[in-house]
Amino acid sequence: MPQRRAITGRSQEPRARFAEELRLLRHGRGVSLRGVAEAVGWDASQFGKMENGHTLGGPEIVEALDQYYGTGGMLLTLWELAVADPTQFKERYRRYMVLEAEAVSMWQYSPSIVPGLLQTRGYAAELLSQGRLSGVELEKQVLARMGRSEPLLAEGGPQFRSLLSETVLRSTLRSPAEWRAQLRHLLAMGERTNISIQVVPCAAGLHALTNTDAMFLHRSGRIVAWVETGYSGELVQETAAVDQLQLRYDRVRDTALSPGESREFIERMLEEAPCEPST
Repeated sequence: MPQRRAITGRSQEPRARFAEELRLLRHGRGVSLRGVAEAVGWDASQFGKMENGHTLGGPEIVEALDQYYGTGGMLLTLWELAVADPTQFKERYRRYMVLEAEAVSMWQYSPSIVPGLLQTRGYAAELLSQGRLSGVELEKQVLARMGRSEPLLAEGGPQFRSLLSETVLRSTLRSPAEWRAQLRHLLAMGERTNISIQVVPCAAGLHALTNTDAMFLHRSGRIVAWVETGYSGELVQETAAVDQLQLRYDRVRDTALSPGESREFIERMLEEAPCEPST
C-alpha cells in the first residue's frame, strides 16, 4: 500500500504538530502569550515553551486551552498523541542518560519500583520483560541498565540519595531467589559511602510525589530533573520548575526513615521474604 500523502502541509510528527497548532490558534486569535496567560491562568513562559516544543505541559493546562480556543478537545487529543509517541520519549530519555552520566550527585524518589541504578540483573530482566521485550533485545536492555550503575561503583563516584516508597519493597518478583538477591543488593549498595537509601513508609500518607518517579541531577552548579509517570517521562530544566519539584522532594525526604532505620527495615523484609520451595 502506498504511503499516505499529507495534504494539509502541517507537521506529521505528533510533538511538532501539537506545538504548531498552539501557535496557529494563538496567532489566529491575535493575542500575545501574556494575553493567553491572563485569560487561562498559567505563566506566559509555560505557553512559550509549549509553542516552541520544549515541553508538552500537562492535561489540565491543555484542557484549559481547548476551552479558551473553543477547539472541542482537539488540543487534548493532539497532546495525548504527542505524549504517547515513542520516538519523542526515546529522544528525551537519551538526553537524560547523557546528563545522568555527567552528574556529580543525584537525588531520586521511586514510588513503585526499584530505581534502575539499584536494580539487580534478575530484577531488571523481569521488569523489562513486562514491556514485551524478549530474547536478544531483552538481554541488550538488561546489559545497558546494568551499565548505568558502574559510575556509582567507581572510585570517586557520584553521590546518590534514593528514597524508596515502602511499596517498592512490598512488590516482589516471581522468583523468591531473585527477590532476595535484590534485597541483599540494596543492603550492599547502602553500605557504600556515596550511596544513601531511605524508605518512605506507607504510614507517611499521601504526599506531593505519590505517583511520580523523580530524579534530580546536579552538574556544574546546575540542577535538572527527570520526572516519570505511568504514561510518559519529561526532562525538566527550567529553574523555577526544578525548584518546585525539589521542594516537594525535600518534604518527602522529611517523612522518610533515616538510613540506619531504613537498613533495618530492608533487613526485616529480607527475613520475611519467602525462600525457594524445597524439592
